[in-house]
Amino acid sequence: MKAAIMGFGTVGSGVYEVLDRNRETVRKKAGEPIEIKYILNRRDLPGSPVEDLVVHEIGTILEDPETGLVVETMGGVRPAYDFVKASLLAGKHVVTANKDLIASDHGHLLDLAKQK
Repeated sequence: MKAAIMGFGTVGSGVYEVLDRNRETVRKKAGEPIEIKYILNRRDLPGSPVEDLVVHEIGTILEDPETGLVVETMGGVRPAYDFVKASLLAGKHVVTANKDLIASDHGHLLDLAKQK
C-alpha cells in the first residue's frame, strides 16, 4: 500500500524511520508492504533522503488513487481536521494519535470513517 505522512517533524520523521527500518515486519503484519509515497510538509527538505517525497498541497495526496493510507502527524486541530476529513472523504485510511483533533471533533471523524 502506498502511504502519505502529513507533517514531518519529530513524530512524522519517526513514523517514516520506523516504517523504513521495520519494513519486513510491517509487511508481514499488514499483509502487504507499506511504502511512503508522499510527505506533506510546509518546507522542502533539501539534502534529506526523503526530499523527493515532499509535496506542499494536500490535493496531490487526495487525488492519487494509489495512496490508500494517510498518517496525520501534524498535531493541533487546524489544518489537521480539514486534511483528515478530506482524506476520509477521498476514501483513504487514516491513522492519527492527535489527541487535540480527536477531542475537538466529538466523533464526527469517527462516524465519517465508519461510513467510508
